[in-house]
Amino acid sequence: MKKKIVSLLLASVMAVSLLAGCGKTETPAPAEEAAPAEEAPAEEAPEAEAPAAEEEAASTDGAADYSGVELTFWSMWSAGEPQAVVIEEAAKAFSEKTGATINIEWKGRDINTIIQTALESGEKIDIFEDDYSRIAKIYKDFCYDLTDMAAAAGYDAQSFKCFNDVATNWAGFLPCVTEQPQVGGIFYNKDIFDDCGITTPPATWEEFLAACQTMVDKGYQPLALDSAYADFTFGYHLDRYLGEAAISELAMNGGWSENENVAKAAQDIIDFIAAGYLAEGAPEEYPSSQNKIGLTGKVAMIVCANYVCAEVNNNSGTEINWSMFNYPSVEGGADTSNSYAGANSLAISSYSENPQAAFDFLLFLTSGEFDQKMADSASQIPADPRNTAPAIMSGTVEALQATSNPLSWNMGLNDNSDLKASFKDLIIQLYEGKFATGEDFAAAMDALY
Repeated sequence: MKKKIVSLLLASVMAVSLLAGCGKTETPAPAEEAAPAEEAPAEEAPEAEAPAAEEEAASTDGAADYSGVELTFWSMWSAGEPQAVVIEEAAKAFSEKTGATINIEWKGRDINTIIQTALESGEKIDIFEDDYSRIAKIYKDFCYDLTDMAAAAGYDAQSFKCFNDVATNWAGFLPCVTEQPQVGGIFYNKDIFDDCGITTPPATWEEFLAACQTMVDKGYQPLALDSAYADFTFGYHLDRYLGEAAISELAMNGGWSENENVAKAAQDIIDFIAAGYLAEGAPEEYPSSQNKIGLTGKVAMIVCANYVCAEVNNNSGTEINWSMFNYPSVEGGADTSNSYAGANSLAISSYSENPQAAFDFLLFLTSGEFDQKMADSASQIPADPRNTAPAIMSGTVEALQATSNPLSWNMGLNDNSDLKASFKDLIIQLYEGKFATGEDFAAAMDALY
């Protein structure tokens, strides 16, 4: 449901005035891609006229005058969390600057179980938070079209293009503003790399194996692995050979044994384990293996998303000198550079009576001062790449900027909801050394159908 905003001049003013300036975090694991809603909404919400406040001249300090405007914001955070604290500060500052009132309702992680019904019933909601794939796929009919407002405000310059492009492709228009990006890859203890003389992160599988051998020779254990992330880790390796679209096709229809690259990918893992590159005891129950990065100081790397850094630091009471690099490519592979990427995002309801005010607040929150506070206090990637990522997030911004087609969680393996748990069981067995050859693994996958 697309709507156009007539006050482009106001958006330009706000872009200049509001975007100036530049603990333990309980960040949710990336949401798996949700299936489309089973039923379309019964009827579309009526077109909303732009309120008079949006057409008024800017106030004396250059900001729009939204006096009398009230915005209701359903948040996915809980009161007191670092993210919630920053949102409250931003809402107060925006109110002081523009006169708008922002009423925040803390809904917590279960917002995705209630938001669709609330939107369908037309409940008073101007802004809501959720995973960007759910917003763009499931809730799109209740999302305001942000395309024109974003263009007028120069939003592309203060956001990661990959999220905007994918969300627009899914919804048919820009349905949301990225709040807290996530990226997956190989996260490592830079001190171990330095001690081993590894000055350049490996870009190919051959370079990765050479780096692992260097670590083993120096008394380190290269790769941590918890069973919870076995399918994510192998999914990455399989993607490098096949690409996500081909993985999805195999997941849905079988034929694993007919694709020789499946056996090659599995054989790589068998050989990797035989060489002694997996951390002692891995795969273990989450989070035992990843915690060894901090607790022992001898485990170097893990394949995961960026939130693992704060988890390990907090669980182990250490401050690892973290950095990351993209999962290495394989010779003749289909995908050489894309990363898993996801984002908690913010959308405006299609029936909001004050969409421009809501959009201005979203940019106020996700850029400049408050975006930097969000990144620093939550130890996360800034939503605005012009801001500075915390040291714990070293390498993440570069990985996101290099990603043109973000991978989904588990790279297509989750597309078969009936078999994804069985896929994971076999992949855990692969890392446990229970398959003699890659062909044996491929055959076991086909036997599930």
